[in-house]
Amino acid sequence: MPDSKRRAQPDPDAENTAAAERPGPETDAERRRRRAMFLRELTEARELRARVQPRRARAARMRQQMRMRTFRW
Repeated sequence: MPDSKRRAQPDPDAENTAAAERPGPETDAERRRRRAMFLRELTEARELRARVQPRRARAARMRQQMRMRTFRW
């Protein structure tokens, strides 16, 4: 793949090797940072899917709304 079409993202292998070299358990800040990155990517993937498959995404939103309406506290 040409470099011009490749997205500029950090190398995931570099982060994994850096985490493997660190002794001891991960800190809360590292865990929160990884979780925030995961949630950003998950949101981005959902938005992309909604743009690519609008009918399916609309049906999924409707199902979610029905679940929320019928949910009892």
